[in-house]
Amino acid sequence: MLAVSIALQGGINEARAEFSGSVSVEQRYFLQDAIYTAQPRAQSSVALSPEWFTEWSDGDNTLVFKPFYRFDQEDSERTHYDIRELIWTHLGQSYEFRAGVGKVFWGQTESLHLVDIINQTDLVDAIDFEAKLGQPMVSFSYYFDAGTLSAFVLPYFRERTFSGVQGRLRPMVPISNDVAFYESDDEQSHVDYALRWQQSIGDWEIGLSYFTGTNREPLLINTGSIEAGDLELFPYYELIDQYGIDLLWVNDSWLYKFEGIHRESETVSFFAGVAGLEYTWVGALGSNYDLGWLIEYQYDERDSNFFVPSQNDLMLGVRWVWNDFDSTEILFGFIQDLDNTNSYNAYLEASTRMTENWKWTMNGYFFATEDIENPYYFIRRDDHVEFNVEFFF
Repeated sequence: MLAVSIALQGGINEARAEFSGSVSVEQRYFLQDAIYTAQPRAQSSVALSPEWFTEWSDGDNTLVFKPFYRFDQEDSERTHYDIRELIWTHLGQSYEFRAGVGKVFWGQTESLHLVDIINQTDLVDAIDFEAKLGQPMVSFSYYFDAGTLSAFVLPYFRERTFSGVQGRLRPMVPISNDVAFYESDDEQSHVDYALRWQQSIGDWEIGLSYFTGTNREPLLINTGSIEAGDLELFPYYELIDQYGIDLLWVNDSWLYKFEGIHRESETVSFFAGVAGLEYTWVGALGSNYDLGWLIEYQYDERDSNFFVPSQNDLMLGVRWVWNDFDSTEILFGFIQDLDNTNSYNAYLEASTRMTENWKWTMNGYFFATEDIENPYYFIRRDDHVEFNVEFFF
């Protein structure tokens, strides 16, 4: 990390700047031959994620710039650039104002983040829906005894990213990254709005949210036909109103979690929720290790589609935290479709630091189904492991 301090004129305020970031090499290996033509068994990529941070006025003002670039050897659509953050933050005595391109996370549960709707998913970068694109925004948060109230104005929409023809983890026909359709005539220029209230009350954390605007989760529409060989898939983005609630109750070694949403659009009105608990065995068997046991139930009133695989599913997981200097941690999760015993998926996440500047991570994703209506049917032979080595500077 490079830190520079600059004394401003008059010596009243001091600005401090820091430059840091990381560069990583990732290798994916798919355990089975692809279903569709032109798809590789191995996929290599390099990612660069620098960060520039500066603050002034005794920390009341900060500016963060986090660009991101990935080059993928096989999938040209996965080679992409994004501004994850370019955000100015001003802190007042009882408020916070932010403007620029930012990232916001809402939620409590492990297996799904239903209420997390501000940022678009960078799906081509990570299949677990955790990678997010930067969102242009202006936000204002007010802190008072009854909690924190935040308002967001989102003046520009980001389209979801998808794998290309040579990429894995996609349906039979690649989803277009070049053409998208919108319910709003303003398309990407439609202005979205969001509100959120959150509060900690004793052992409880409570969040209530409202969003109105363009849905981050597209529907898929098709033109042409398989028989004619001209089938194409395009994303269609509806206008929605979404009401959300997220809850966390901490009771000694137990965490009880819940997220629920009600969403209304031109085509559908539905409820979805995920509820569960996590128990942490601190110092398991007299060791330095912590073992966490997770269980969550996923429910969604909608029919299956490519982005909604969990209508009636149960997740079981184990988290193994070593509590060592290298921050070693392993997480395993298994999700069973309760309507079809032959449909399930699993994931494995492991990470540790090798030195102060080097870190490795390993992720594995596994899919199984014989049900053609299950979204995982299209990626049923895309089981893979990915190994990532990252250098921090």
